[in-house]
Amino acid sequence: MTIVMQTVSKSQFKSQLLGFLRKVEKEKKPLIISHGGKPVIKVSPYQEDPKLVLKSLRGLVTHYENPTEPVGEKDWEALK
Repeated sequence: MTIVMQTVSKSQFKSQLLGFLRKVEKEKKPLIISHGGKPVIKVSPYQEDPKLVLKSLRGLVTHYENPTEPVGEKDWEALK
């Protein structure tokens, strides 16, 4: 099942906050808030089942073999 997410700008969200929150609650679909055309925040419906929350986080954590080792400039994504 694919969930289609609506995107709104920060200014739209600010001016119609309660309406957007009600929509997320009613439709059970996430809402993306953008700034300058780029997504910055995702508002998702509350999920009681922790298994669903953990499932959504799966694959997002990076694994490091030696987390205490220094990081070189070549390792920083922002510098690429």
